[in-house]
Amino acid sequence: MAVSPFQRFAEQRTILLTTHKRDGTSVGTPVHIAVDGDVAYVRTFAPSGKLKRMRRDPAVEIAPSTFRGKVRGPELAARARILDGAEAAPAIAAISAKYPLLHGHLIPWMHRHTGRTTTHVELTAA
Repeated sequence: MAVSPFQRFAEQRTILLTTHKRDGTSVGTPVHIAVDGDVAYVRTFAPSGKLKRMRRDPAVEIAPSTFRGKVRGPELAARARILDGAEAAPAIAAISAKYPLLHGHLIPWMHRHTGRTTTHVELTAA
């Protein structure tokens, strides 16, 4: 049985998600991750810079990191796909199960009360 490329991120709480600007400059952002088989999920909000960059260029890199974004291991090239509507259900379930208080309650509440839209992103290995 083949091992998922995301397996090494399954127990990782925070990763550095690197997206790319139009001029090619890399921008790293620490985010939480949840792995489900051959895919991984992250959550962000709209509007955000990383979401804008992923819409323009879905090629991203992820690497295990500390909460502050200090890289702790080798990176993995991935492709980001922004999930809409019902297709976000597996992402919501995976992230909420891994971080029940933070992503199950606090972050969705904060997004609602600040007028932001919670957005889920599916990552697949490139």
